[in-house]
Amino acid sequence: MPADPLHRAGHTPRSTTSQPPSGSGPSAIEVRRSARRRRTVSAYREGDRTIVLIPARMSEAEEQRWVGVMLDKLAAQESKRQLGDAELAERADRLSVQYLGGRARPASVRWVTNQNTRWGSCTPAEGSIRLSHRLQGMPEYVVDYVLLHELAHLLVPGHGPRFWRLLESYPRTERARGYLEGVVAADRLPHLPAARDE
Repeated sequence: MPADPLHRAGHTPRSTTSQPPSGSGPSAIEVRRSARRRRTVSAYREGDRTIVLIPARMSEAEEQRWVGVMLDKLAAQESKRQLGDAELAERADRLSVQYLGGRARPASVRWVTNQNTRWGSCTPAEGSIRLSHRLQGMPEYVVDYVLLHELAHLLVPGHGPRFWRLLESYPRTERARGYLEGVVAADRLPHLPAARDE
């Protein structure tokens, strides 16, 4: 039986999906299969697309699993690029417009290293927002949630029902809160010695 022409060396079959599983990344994912690629999987951004390179022999299920893994890996790499205070302030402005109708207008937004028991703080009278440096390197949606939380405090100082209603429009509130709770819980776990090979 002749070899499948789509899987000859040098030919790269492609498939494209319209949205990544996370719904927050680039607008398209393109999967490129290669007969030369044996085991490795890699991914990179190309404009508004994410390109995922996989071995041609992979099943559909393996492809889907690896696309998810590589999207998570890319997101983690991108989130490790530390934002400066200026970028943090721009991000706060965008979040205010998108989720709070532009009503929250902070005078300053900056990273601080003296907040080890809280993720962020806000002084409404001054219009200042401070985020803990511990958030640096966490996924963008987590940083966005903390920023939005502090922006909401510029409009409502306490944590009553009116405050929480302001955060309802952010679609990743529960996910971000769960992530932060997991980080706190992990910090409280006893550090076990590494397992030895028997």
